[in-house]
Amino acid sequence: MRPLTDTMPKPLLPVRGKPLLQWHVDALARGGFCDIVINTAWLGEQIPSHFGPQPLSDLRQPLSISYSHEGQDFGGALETAGGIVRALPRLSDLFWVLAGDVFAPDFAFTQAAVARFAASDKLAHLWLVPNPAHNPKGDFGLAPDPAAPGLQLAVNQAEVKYTYSTIGLYRRALFEAPWCDVPVGNPQGVKTPLAPLLRRAMDNHLISAELYLGAWTDVGTPARLAQLNQTEPS
Repeated sequence: MRPLTDTMPKPLLPVRGKPLLQWHVDALARGGFCDIVINTAWLGEQIPSHFGPQPLSDLRQPLSISYSHEGQDFGGALETAGGIVRALPRLSDLFWVLAGDVFAPDFAFTQAAVARFAASDKLAHLWLVPNPAHNPKGDFGLAPDPAAPGLQLAVNQAEVKYTYSTIGLYRRALFEAPWCDVPVGNPQGVKTPLAPLLRRAMDNHLISAELYLGAWTDVGTPARLAQLNQTEPS
């Protein structure tokens, strides 16, 4: 995203009048999820400064935001699973995860989704999206769950694959033994990708998923950001 990120972290880049990360925080708060952990890395000190000591959502709801400063503590990002394990002591048994560089203004974070997930035996529930131009082969497929009619499983091997939106519900158990060998809290700052953990759990039929067809953009280039800011929401 350079030169845009030379002086500003990507999650604070403005999209349609407010920082990208603010869209996520406001959407979570609208669903009643006001206790938020934000992992920071490049220029991460700007993010607490943006939200301030008494953060509020767009509906003026008080927010409780804590920070896991990967850049400050370890000199850089710990990758997705490494960052989650680092933040795990601050998280509940079930929690939402989403990347700070995607734009999904129509996605609804609902209590009903959490209740359905809590009632399942899955370690994660992912939202997949149709493949964008920059990821034409996709990430994961979908298959019916023979043990739970109506529920879809995320699968590694599939003729048709979709892209992981980065939005998901997770159980902390996925980030503990035997699935993850990084100690809780990640005291050594081990960089750990998420995909291998997901694939292992998929092979054991422990990851469910669904297709999300709302607006979604991986804001990975200045051109994609510019296009978003030139396009009014439908």
